[in-house]
Amino acid sequence: MTTSAPTPRALSFDRAAASYAAARPGYPPALFDAIEELAGRPLNGARTVDVGAGTGIATLLLHTRGALVTAVEPGPGMAAELHRSLPSVPVVRGDGNRLPLATASVDLLTYAQSWHWTDPALSSAEAVRVLRPGGALALWWNVADHSVAWIAEQDERLRRHFGKGDSAHGSAVTPGGGAGSRLPEGAFVRRRLPWGRTVPVETHLTNLASHSAFLVRGAGEEERTREFLDEERRHLAAVFPDGTVEERYVVDLGVAVVGGPDRGGATG
Repeated sequence: MTTSAPTPRALSFDRAAASYAAARPGYPPALFDAIEELAGRPLNGARTVDVGAGTGIATLLLHTRGALVTAVEPGPGMAAELHRSLPSVPVVRGDGNRLPLATASVDLLTYAQSWHWTDPALSSAEAVRVLRPGGALALWWNVADHSVAWIAEQDERLRRHFGKGDSAHGSAVTPGGGAGSRLPEGAFVRRRLPWGRTVPVETHLTNLASHSAFLVRGAGEEERTREFLDEERRHLAAVFPDGTVEERYVVDLGVAVVGGPDRGGATG
């Protein structure tokens, strides 16, 4: 079996695990309602594996909804942060290209902003292998809402700064087919779920700085990052003089039911 290791960019979050955990946005309750609807089963009691779990932002919310969650995470720093915050949740080192899971052992397989770090040909085959008949694969991304003027303007500044199309605003990746994929085009039902949060300016800037576009920079580029964030702080002060940023997102969700028609309750 061909394997593909996580890229250096995928593992770059390890160096910012604490700030990632503190500043990254969570997800709205409507997301988990939609997952239950599209998967055809409740989260409560579902044997769930959260792949590329990071510091456990989605893992915690799945756990809170009653899912029986195991986290899979390749980065040692992120896995350690997850274990510190969720000591009762099992954490397994690994990634979606070669899941450390038994065949037909999972009711729900989730990728919260992590599917794009996998090789879809490998990770889709692994999803088919580990899901029980009627099990579901759920992929989602928090994407900054560029219909909001200040966010669109910030996105332009980020793209000028990086000069190569990077933004640090996040972007969804269309799931489904592709070369070697075990999941055909049209396998996923899609939902777009708008939501938002209000945070201090410094939390917003820490969130930006925790994105891989900044983290993969070499040792000599810290000053450029500091200069950008200082300039961004001034732009935000003009829009949010009270020091509180109204972040707006759209969660892009795709759910595919895999295997046979058995969509009954989960087993423990």
